[in-house]
Amino acid sequence: MTRRIAHAAQIGALVLALVLVPVALAAKGGSHGGGGTAGGGSSLTLKMVTDSNSDGLPNWGDTVTFDVSTSVTSRPYVQVDCYQNGVYVYSQWAGFYADFAWPWLENFTLSNSMWTSGGASCTATLYYTSSKGTRATIMSQGFQVGA
Repeated sequence: MTRRIAHAAQIGALVLALVLVPVALAAKGGSHGGGGTAGGGSSLTLKMVTDSNSDGLPNWGDTVTFDVSTSVTSRPYVQVDCYQNGVYVYSQWAGFYADFAWPWLENFTLSNSMWTSGGASCTATLYYTSSKGTRATIMSQGFQVGA
């Protein structure tokens, strides 16, 4: 039951963030696609799900997911945050483990009602939530989304 409450709180926080944004925050840089590795045997690699212009790179409106591997936890999450001209325009998270309730959310469509066109600087963060409910970052990977 506590797990359900934690998931509901995460969803509520995400909805609240999407309603209260756009808050002008510093833009985060990155590179196109690719993957990264971190200590502890973890990796986070961007994969294209839909590639509208067939260039092999993430662009606005495309859908991406991630290959996730970690020995740190059996319940990893990925959160993608994007900034466009210093404005926070996108945030989505998903669990990347077998018994996650909504496995289709492992796909991240790079657009929303606040991000209606153009490129952005994004960061994918691999993390887990401890038994006490605190978030612990395993690693982050920056990537650029083209227009």
